[in-house]
Amino acid sequence: MTTANTPALPQVEIVKLLDGRLLLVALTLMLVGLVMIASASIDVADLRNDNPFHYVFRHGIFVCIALCAGAITYSVPLSWWQKSGWLLLAVSLLLLLAVLLPGIGKEVNGSTRWIGLGSINLQPSELAKLFLVAYLAGYLVRRHDEVLESWWGFAKPMMVLGLAGVLLLSEPDLGAAVVIGTAFVGMMFLSGIKLGRFVLLLALCAVLLVVLIQLQPYRLERLVGYTDPWEHQFGAGYQLVQSLIAFGRGEWLGVGLGNSIQKQFYLPEAHTDFVYAILAEEFGLLGSLFVISLFTVLVWRAMQIGAMATRAGDMFSAYFAYGIAILMGVQAFINMGVNMGLLPTKGLTLPLVSYGGSSLVVSCMSIGVLLRIHSDLRMRESLAADAPKEAK
Repeated sequence: MTTANTPALPQVEIVKLLDGRLLLVALTLMLVGLVMIASASIDVADLRNDNPFHYVFRHGIFVCIALCAGAITYSVPLSWWQKSGWLLLAVSLLLLLAVLLPGIGKEVNGSTRWIGLGSINLQPSELAKLFLVAYLAGYLVRRHDEVLESWWGFAKPMMVLGLAGVLLLSEPDLGAAVVIGTAFVGMMFLSGIKLGRFVLLLALCAVLLVVLIQLQPYRLERLVGYTDPWEHQFGAGYQLVQSLIAFGRGEWLGVGLGNSIQKQFYLPEAHTDFVYAILAEEFGLLGSLFVISLFTVLVWRAMQIGAMATRAGDMFSAYFAYGIAILMGVQAFINMGVNMGLLPTKGLTLPLVSYGGSSLVVSCMSIGVLLRIHSDLRMRESLAADAPKEAK
């Protein structure tokens, strides 16, 4: 089982080693997001800020920052991520704890999920997703035999997940807890744990989710509104009803870019959590399927990179890639599922598309990690192919 140590990448070779398909899909999603935020936010930005382009300008700045963050992440050796597991875990938990402290955490719409940094807000749960996946990838490599054979080895990462979950639920942020929990469960499954333990883990997660919904009246209210939104169209089901109307108006080809009616104060959070509904209204079924296909390719390619690392014996890179694939795939599925009425309403952004600096930056960092894994693997293949020639 090899570690993630690879020679430094020659600058001339970087472009050749990049995964063009993954990079193209990610950039396309970011471009779609920029266009849709420009369309969806004009009216609300004009009302709140007397500037119809307020949010699109800010998002453009976030895009530039995110691209720089992705490039910097790409330059970080995977060996650093592997060696820094405990540091990443500590930073994640400290950030999740800091957001709950009076004077540090910033409350928006009844939830304390942000840390104010001047004119921008940092959402610690976004960083925690990537950092906790990196920690678990390293743990599964270091303690692989213990995880497979010992209950204690299996329980330790679940204790970490439980601690992070408690902090997230204190914000409250059930959506982030579900996404991170799904990534942990998926990575544990891919590590080869016994089926009985995996089934037990799924059962415990399901029971815990039911209990959490029962404990908070607003969550139960959302669930009731989801089961029959039209019966509660002026209450708990209002947001979902407006989203479904947007999908209905879009029909096959949509009403055209900029012609959405629902973004005109009918659909709350039209440029953040429900930007996909506005896209469906303006570009119809074909536009919706196009975005779904982009995310499908993104997740499929990330899983392929993980499989490449598995074949190369680099299990840290493999687990890391699998974890990122699950993170982005599950979050995209939940966001689009909520928009389409397939899932109860939950405040999660659409990766690379929705308005929000923290989500966009961490999504680009995740893409940077995937690109680095792919480049390292290609570099090793190139070095291995050149070795016999040099021997001759």
